[in-house]
Amino acid sequence: MVIASLARDRSSLAIGNVIGSTISNILGAFSLGLLTHKQGIKFDRSSRIYSALLLLVATFVTPLIYFPRKHLWVVCGSILLALFVLYVASVAWAIGRGKVTAPEGSDSDSSDDDSSDGDSDDNHNVPSETIECSNLGQNGVPPGPQTLVLVEPSLQRPVAAPPERRRTRHRLRYHVGFLFLGFLSICLAGYVLSHAATTITDQFGISDVLFGVIVLALATTLPEKFIAVLSGFRGHAGIMVANTAGSNIFLLLLCMGIIMVQTEGDLDGGSIKIAELCVMWGSTLAFTVTIWFGGRWSRWVGGAMLACYIAFIILEFTVIHRV
Repeated sequence: MVIASLARDRSSLAIGNVIGSTISNILGAFSLGLLTHKQGIKFDRSSRIYSALLLLVATFVTPLIYFPRKHLWVVCGSILLALFVLYVASVAWAIGRGKVTAPEGSDSDSSDDDSSDGDSDDNHNVPSETIECSNLGQNGVPPGPQTLVLVEPSLQRPVAAPPERRRTRHRLRYHVGFLFLGFLSICLAGYVLSHAATTITDQFGISDVLFGVIVLALATTLPEKFIAVLSGFRGHAGIMVANTAGSNIFLLLLCMGIIMVQTEGDLDGGSIKIAELCVMWGSTLAFTVTIWFGGRWSRWVGGAMLACYIAFIILEFTVIHRV
């Protein structure tokens, strides 16, 4: 979306989308995850670290956006891009060392549990043999060849699990192929949204920043909202935090770095207001404080965040960027 907007010389639309998406990921998506999660949510150590890292990045980027100077943006934009490369490399190193593992309750764990449970159930349900002794003689000696002594139950072979209980596991290239198709779909959607946004803003005379902060931000953060609601409903607090923190770090480092280096501080259709930057930094602070101290009141915090986001949208149209 950012690259498509810059290619059409609509840098204000691109930066508005970045700021609006950063706000929407916290006040719009993370709040829904808190509302659907159980009361008394607990965040782990990694969630606290990533939330603090996001607050540090937002604190560094916020004043830079408010002062669009040519040399300042070129230097700081290059720093942001270098920090993003370092961030991705550190995550890849953590995955390679096995420090990043799948959360509890994942499909792989459940499939292993299902197979092990099935084997144990089958072993316990094997019928035991009984020894027929009705035709034995008085001294315990068989009177004739017609008497049969059965084999001990311990020598029986365990019955294999039914084939319908075993899950089919796809190869890695299957998932990589679907990931590549999803990436292409997102790129195509970004191009279509950029083209439609520029046409609508030109026809109705709407500010590029306003359209990017509200309309494009709502559209481009729909996947984050879906993941937040689903992970919150299933009780995966770590995924919910990683979805929000990772998306905003991506926006503030990579996307803002590209905008700063490409535009050199020359925005074509208006600049970001200080009220929008305050909302972005304030929502990031609220996100970090919630993860560190507010797990007990998660639903109340989620409701307050969602109410603040609705109020922010109304103020954008009526006060900040009056239509």
